[in-house]
Amino acid sequence: MTAPNTTRTSYDTAQKRSDEIWSTIVSDPSGLRMLTGDRPTGALHIGHYFGSLRNRVRLQDAGVETWLIVADYQVITDREVIGDIKGSVRELLTDYLAAGIDPERSTIFTHSAVPALNQLMLPFLSLVTQPELERNPTVKTELGAAGKSAMGGLLLTYPVHQAADILFCHGNLVPVGRDQLPHIEQTRVIARRFNERYAGGEEFFPEPDALLSEAPTILGLDGEHKMSKSRGNTVMLRMSADETLKKIKKAKTDSDRQITFDPEGRPEVANLLTIAAQSTGRTPEDIAAEIGDAGSGTLKIFTAEALNEHLAPLRARRAELEQDPGYLFQVLRAGNEKANAAAEETLSKVREYMGMVY
Repeated sequence: MTAPNTTRTSYDTAQKRSDEIWSTIVSDPSGLRMLTGDRPTGALHIGHYFGSLRNRVRLQDAGVETWLIVADYQVITDREVIGDIKGSVRELLTDYLAAGIDPERSTIFTHSAVPALNQLMLPFLSLVTQPELERNPTVKTELGAAGKSAMGGLLLTYPVHQAADILFCHGNLVPVGRDQLPHIEQTRVIARRFNERYAGGEEFFPEPDALLSEAPTILGLDGEHKMSKSRGNTVMLRMSADETLKKIKKAKTDSDRQITFDPEGRPEVANLLTIAAQSTGRTPEDIAAEIGDAGSGTLKIFTAEALNEHLAPLRARRAELEQDPGYLFQVLRAGNEKANAAAEETLSKVREYMGMVY
């Protein structure tokens, strides 16, 4: 078996292909089916929004068929206490719809409600080796982030579960950051091996492409780590304007009054400029030049005001949605019904290819 390629050449190839796909999306998105999603660990923050959620809405609005998975089973891949899963799913649904995900054009569903999707893991596991799973760098990163030394079976097979997520609906496009490329390559390998071993060379499963994110990484307000609720360095989408201002005023900066955009030398200041730029559509350099030597206090106020103005419609819509949780779960039930139909059809065909229809 050929192991997934995660070399620099692999990244260059993925970037080139991603650029081609962006061009296709602009000209003719028909035939593209995007699968992406999140683990339901609670409400989302601006890192999620600027890093991926806003882009999903853009792709949906461009006409790309959109499937969003609420990966509730994946919450237990690296943690022993799962908390209020239903509450977390509700928060995630609220943020999705408030940000512009349209349930009339996008399918939102949960892992646990689609048995046939999860059953695909069995034939898919037959197509990978233990060493392939163990050397997946993304899995190693997840293990380290969880603070564990021993890898559980679910975390080890996480890339295979993700392959099932993507392939059950014949997804052929997955928006990811560079660190997720090994997962996509593993999915491509699984699709290829299934087609060769069981489908007689027919391309039953597509080999999905990675759509590399054009959005910059938003750091936490400490300027050091990615935004994370566990680190307390986030601005949540659900926060009020006053809460947002208070949070950003506490953001870490430096003592230099001259504001410049220098991500390497001044990451904390650069991060605030990036947030302001994403909120206004301007460049970080332009905003830095405007603020000049007015200092970090002025930068913080500028960033908070820009962010609050940008998020005001989302927050208003979010407040409306919070008043009707029944509607949120109605959207989810409809999505689960559609996902189940797709998964059952795929599994039925898989069993046929494998000679397991009796």
